[in-house]
Amino acid sequence: MGGSSFSSDQSVAHATATAQMVPVGGRVRLTSIQGKGATNGSIIFRSGGATGNVIATYLFDTEGLDMYLPGNGILFEDGIHATIANTAGVTITFT
Repeated sequence: MGGSSFSSDQSVAHATATAQMVPVGGRVRLTSIQGKGATNGSIIFRSGGATGNVIATYLFDTEGLDMYLPGNGILFEDGIHATIANTAGVTITFT
């Protein structure tokens, strides 16, 4: 004997324009981000809706964005809103 099973419920959201990706009203942890490559691409993540607190900003170019966030990811106290510029799409995973 000696081992434990660990699991985590993951969900996925995709957006092609600025959007509320995870509804306000609850805590959530962002665990990965993928952004389609484009010149001067950017994603600004906020907690609390479109005018909420900026939690993270990612800038990228034609190489795109592909990040897996270590540990428990990034905590958002009130949903996840993404302001998306110069990219055709963003996909996130979250718990």
